[in-house]
Amino acid sequence: MSSTTAHPRLESWRRGLYRFRQSWVSVLGLLIVSVLLVLAIGGQHLAPYPQHIAGLVDTSARLQAPSTTYWFGTNELGQDVFSLVVAGTRISLLAGMAVVIVGAAFGVFVGAIAGFLGGWVDEVLMRLADLKLTVPGLILAMAVAAALGPGIVNMVFAIALSWWPGYARLVRGEVMAKREETFVLASRAMGAGTNRLLWKHILPNIMSPIIVKMSLDMGFAILTVASLGFIGIGVKPPTPEWGSLLSVARVNMPDYWWTAIFPGLAIFMAVFGFNLLGDGLRDLLDPKARR
Repeated sequence: MSSTTAHPRLESWRRGLYRFRQSWVSVLGLLIVSVLLVLAIGGQHLAPYPQHIAGLVDTSARLQAPSTTYWFGTNELGQDVFSLVVAGTRISLLAGMAVVIVGAAFGVFVGAIAGFLGGWVDEVLMRLADLKLTVPGLILAMAVAAALGPGIVNMVFAIALSWWPGYARLVRGEVMAKREETFVLASRAMGAGTNRLLWKHILPNIMSPIIVKMSLDMGFAILTVASLGFIGIGVKPPTPEWGSLLSVARVNMPDYWWTAIFPGLAIFMAVFGFNLLGDGLRDLLDPKARR
């Protein structure tokens, strides 16, 4: 018996990995995300001026242009912009990841219940999702964050509150398709209850599109976090965060362009990298793409 026949799932993954490696944009996305994760994990140790991250002010070095001493220049307080951008990577990535995880968890739960039970439960839950979709996500996040006050926890909650309907709709459709398949009907005939059918049989088989959507949403979550930080209702200063750094630096444009360009470039690279990685994961995890 050939290895292809004996291990069809393994062979399918091999083909997916081959497609991923053949796509240079996917590899580029993985590289960008890997660099961001390294900066997020070791930011304090990789920053050349950790004392500036802690809030040290050096007026003698204020607004210096990029150089070999200060790679990204300094801001109006004489702090090294490179160190602040590196330190802000952790806050931005962790906040974006928390938003996606919380929003996905709640959306998956609502969508799974709605898709499996159907009837009036489906109608009520989906009308709630439709009601939320009538309000722009960023506007709702701004209102909630402003009401709760600045802070990373409040910001994550505010954004996640506007993030779950997309996952609910995605999971609902996948569950409605899977619940009529043979393996689910066979498990039901063997006496499997609702909880086992939904969480042990159906949900593990629909994780691929959920993972792809989460990877694609990471970039937009980071952008939303930066947007709230930009308007002053995100992370409390002096904690460095890309959006707040960009907000403070906008008054220095265009004369001291480096104070705004580099935080903005960090946001762009994060969104760009996660979008490329999401496209690669779609090729890797989508069964139709692996054929």
